[in-house]
Amino acid sequence: MRKRGGSEVIRITGARQGLADDVRGRQRRYIISMTVRTLSVIAAAVLWNVERHVAVVALALGILLPYVAVVIANAGRESAPSLPSTFVPAPVRPALASDTAPEGQDDGPSSGRN
Repeated sequence: MRKRGGSEVIRITGARQGLADDVRGRQRRYIISMTVRTLSVIAAAVLWNVERHVAVVALALGILLPYVAVVIANAGRESAPSLPSTFVPAPVRPALASDTAPEGQDDGPSSGRN
């Protein structure tokens, strides 16, 4: 296999999470949020005649949580700022130094001419 000159090197630690893993994580967060919502609505119904202020808080949580859950579930596939840059520039090879004066034409004081 040939090497391609001038190509950039990809650093694997800077790669994003795979799409399937990302979707699975967002689905898991959404299901957890909806479970908490369901439990809060059930708690509001059970506590309505016992502890009305706790029931109102649980009901408010049950009303607001679907919006928050959707926003959290849709917030994915952003690049994390703490990760290093994905691309690392390829190392630059130093060029050979060329001699500007041709051989035998040195005009310096040690040339032997008087």
